[in-house]
Amino acid sequence: MYEALFEDEGDIFGGSPRSKFMDVIFNANRSVAEGELQRLIERLAAMEKLLGQTMDDATIDRTIKQLQFEEADAVNDMAKELYIESMGNVLSQSE
Repeated sequence: MYEALFEDEGDIFGGSPRSKFMDVIFNANRSVAEGELQRLIERLAAMEKLLGQTMDDATIDRTIKQLQFEEADAVNDMAKELYIESMGNVLSQSE
């Protein structure tokens, strides 16, 4: 999990999906960036609502932490995919 902190070091392409996403979000048209961030938050809220139908808040938090620990590589890979997808959404609307 901590190796992701240093992922940009030595990267010949100049950055990780996370750092490129941050570059795109902070340099994109404000309304386009806001729209993508709103989409992400609404999706997160829907997932929390879905989990809340079968678990209480403490169980949700514990389950997420456990998943982040036990499946760190898979969670990191999914995060990278989401950064790339969101970056593509912003860039496609910025043309």
